[in-house]
Amino acid sequence: MAWKRKVSGGILAVIGYVLSPLSWWNDLFVNLPLALVFAWLVSLFYRPAFEASVIVGYWLTNVLGFVLMHKGAEKVLSTRDQKYSGRDFLRDVGISLLYTALIAILLKLKILQPIQSYFRNS
Repeated sequence: MAWKRKVSGGILAVIGYVLSPLSWWNDLFVNLPLALVFAWLVSLFYRPAFEASVIVGYWLTNVLGFVLMHKGAEKVLSTRDQKYSGRDFLRDVGISLLYTALIAILLKLKILQPIQSYFRNS
């Protein structure tokens, strides 16, 4: 049943790659839209939480991407299932924090804002 482990690992790795910040296109077309949808949903209930929600949503997509990519690659390359170590997790979190800083800057510059703000007449 090694082929099942390799196929499932390959699927995990591809999904992880799409969510990770390692490709040039994913932030614009995948992570940022997911983070904005998350923040819009949160801001429907508590509007002041919009900025923090974009950051948390973006960060979660990046961390999830790294974790899935790492786990998928381990499944494909190993002969048995291995544990995802604390060190692996800390590395993935650190990289995600760097990318999150960029999103925080976009929020402070008002490039990203609650969806209602895009439709206001001035």
